[in-house]
Amino acid sequence: MILEANNLTKSYKSGKAVDNISMQLKAGKIYGLLGKNGAGKTTLFKILCNLVTPDSGMLKIHSEKRKSIGAIIENPGLYGYLNAYENLKIFAEIQDAPRDRKSLQDYLKNVGLPLERKDAVRNFSMGMKQRLAIAIALLNNPEIIILDEPFSGLDPTGVSALIQLIKSLAVQHKSILISSHLMTELQNCCDYLYVIDSGKLVNQGEINTLFQRCISRFTLKGNGIGQAKNEFPNIIFAEDHRIDIQ
Repeated sequence: MILEANNLTKSYKSGKAVDNISMQLKAGKIYGLLGKNGAGKTTLFKILCNLVTPDSGMLKIHSEKRKSIGAIIENPGLYGYLNAYENLKIFAEIQDAPRDRKSLQDYLKNVGLPLERKDAVRNFSMGMKQRLAIAIALLNNPEIIILDEPFSGLDPTGVSALIQLIKSLAVQHKSILISSHLMTELQNCCDYLYVIDSGKLVNQGEINTLFQRCISRFTLKGNGIGQAKNEFPNIIFAEDHRIDIQ
């Protein structure tokens, strides 16, 4: 076990943002944190990264590294007028990480960014910005990577590419925790799922087991999809733009 959180609680004037949450992370595994906007995902991540102090509870990280967690919380704070290499060098200096040319180029290659790209980051696609942010999170080679809504704003191709990158990091024996309010992305990359609502963990488990236990029907939507209803088994409802499958 690389991280253990027990009974974490954090309250603000508006109420409890995190309510008695416990979780464990193992090396080489990908964990999902599923919840709607405002459910408490970002506050929990800030507690895990020691950016916010909980009111109660215990957090243990079993690591001898100076920097055991690399994280992207909310929006990646990139310098839009600098290129990828220059951004990485600045963050390496801030974090006192290796900043020789080879080390920085290796970080860029590790996340699939082209070394020949010299233009400003403001010209990058959202997917490339997310990759650069992950490269920054990887500085000092942390054992835990925390990604807050990394799929937001990405097209399907970008989502697929980012999922492959995340899986490659898990192969490197890193523990990865990803938040999202969308199930599909988490189902495609996670081993274990935590479900949070109003600051509380309301469900958790191995992701395939959890989906089989909790989901009894799917809804597919699209223009004219009802015309293809004979191609789908176990239809319980169909109209022009929607099909429900049990």
